[in-house]
Amino acid sequence: MKKKPSFLMGVMPIIFMIVSLTIGVGFMELRAEPIILISAIFAGILAYRLGYKWNELQEGVIDKIARALPATLILWSVGLLIGSWMYCGTVPMLIYYGVGIISPQYLLLTAFIISAILSMVTGTSWGSAGTIGVAIMGIAKGLNVNLAAAAGAVVAGAYFGDKLSPFSDTTNLAPIAAGSELYEHIRHMLYTTVPATIVSLIVYYIAGRGAAGGGDISGQVIELQEQLSSVFKFSWVLVIPVIIIMAGSVMKLPTLPVMIVTSLFSVLLGVFVQGFSLKDGFVAIIKGFNVEMANTGIEYSNDIIKLINRGGVASVTATTVLVFCAMGFAGIMSKAGFLDAVLEVLLKKVKTVTGIVLSTIASCCTVAFVTGSSYLSILIPGDLFSKAYVERNLHPKNLSRTLEDSGTVLVPLIPWSAAGAYMTATLGVNTLEYLPWAVLNYTGIIFAIILAVTGIGIAKITDEEKAQYIEKGSVNK
Repeated sequence: MKKKPSFLMGVMPIIFMIVSLTIGVGFMELRAEPIILISAIFAGILAYRLGYKWNELQEGVIDKIARALPATLILWSVGLLIGSWMYCGTVPMLIYYGVGIISPQYLLLTAFIISAILSMVTGTSWGSAGTIGVAIMGIAKGLNVNLAAAAGAVVAGAYFGDKLSPFSDTTNLAPIAAGSELYEHIRHMLYTTVPATIVSLIVYYIAGRGAAGGGDISGQVIELQEQLSSVFKFSWVLVIPVIIIMAGSVMKLPTLPVMIVTSLFSVLLGVFVQGFSLKDGFVAIIKGFNVEMANTGIEYSNDIIKLINRGGVASVTATTVLVFCAMGFAGIMSKAGFLDAVLEVLLKKVKTVTGIVLSTIASCCTVAFVTGSSYLSILIPGDLFSKAYVERNLHPKNLSRTLEDSGTVLVPLIPWSAAGAYMTATLGVNTLEYLPWAVLNYTGIIFAIILAVTGIGIAKITDEEKAQYIEKGSVNK
């Protein structure tokens, strides 16, 4: 006879994992995946005391992983697509022409826009900050522009794409955790991201206007363009893959086939436009593009190598391993009824849409501050609240949007996080100094709260849709 877990027993594995991650990741700099597995073992021991056998817990783990698998396949196809777009020259061409619009007179505004464009087409905030961000900081130094403001604009722009790009791992993780779909998740984020972006643009326009007195564009940008053009031949046909992806999104075609077909088409472009070998094309979509495939004999800068040596299915392997570990923990928690025990007490006190959104934000912020991981700040609260949203007839995309608003973009503002440390080391400005200027990263949370209070942009589902979500396993049972 199986016992029903108490609230205390239900919350114990969560507390155990948070404390373990705090000590292990925060202080000892250990990998998060083994710690999550240890937490899963701890939850399993408690479940065993309630009368659950291993085969039953294994069913819960397998069920969780199975639900996450379709979105995980899309995540793999993202790696496939990025590798092929690097290989054919689509992303490098967008970067080449994008950096050319830098204006010293409006440096802060331009820094945000260029970083946003670059992160949108590459799906990486770190790559955006580590390439064009470095060039922008060089310009800022030469023109005596506030370095903290410039760094904040770069970080905000970089995380604009990290939040909205279909190539971003966090953009794919949020709908995995919440039970929504990728493109509906992206469209729903516009409710908070658009006003946050408008506020950011106004702040950068007012603060940056007239701060730069003129001068030539940084030699770093010119060097970046020269090296890109030495690797790739740029042509209008390289825009076709972007058009295919956008058309697929507008026509609501199945994401996975569109990405795979676009990737294979991009490989052909690389062969016929760039003159690269088909063998290297197949390597690029699996292991990522490498500048040595161009065989130019030129020694390239670290900025170029960091920018274009990326992509491939292998590049998202670490993320998928983390997802599977988190789903293993979540599977045991769900099967043993631990999450239900916690939510039963929590939701007795949370009666409104505002309450559940605020609870989600608080959970994301707590996990982000404790672990410094954007992945965990999405996965853990997402799994905890996915059932609660559907039970309240709230569409899962409300949850996935809130996860991004309070998880993804918050992490680079935390000094002890990997993202915060990376941005500080790359841009040469302390996290707490650029924090006030990374406007997009915290105004998204403000607008998420405003939407919850007003009800604007809160998508509801019918009782029939609610039953369908539960039946197809999009949320915890």
